Amino acid sequence: MKKIQILGTGCAKCNELAANAKEAAIVLGEDVVIEKVTDVKEFVNFGCLSTPGLVIDGKLVSQGKLLKPDQIMKLIRPVFYE
Repeated sequence: MKKIQILGTGCAKCNELAANAKEAAIVLGEDVVIEKVTDVKEFVNFGCLSTPGLVIDGKLVSQGKLLKPDQIMKLIRPVFYE
């Protein structure tokens, strides 16, 4: 099971990124847990300086961008797209 964390203060972009991540996981048939992280101190721990941030299995993979579901799918399962 993959863990996806959305780093953000709860703004519209952060919420949309969470929805896009959920959609990407559903399309791929991946079993994921999506967690929203709103504590700014946690953002820094991940090295995220711009929200929204996207963390997959503890690794910051995107920051400051509102990724679309197809972009997130490539981050969830990169081997699938090679």
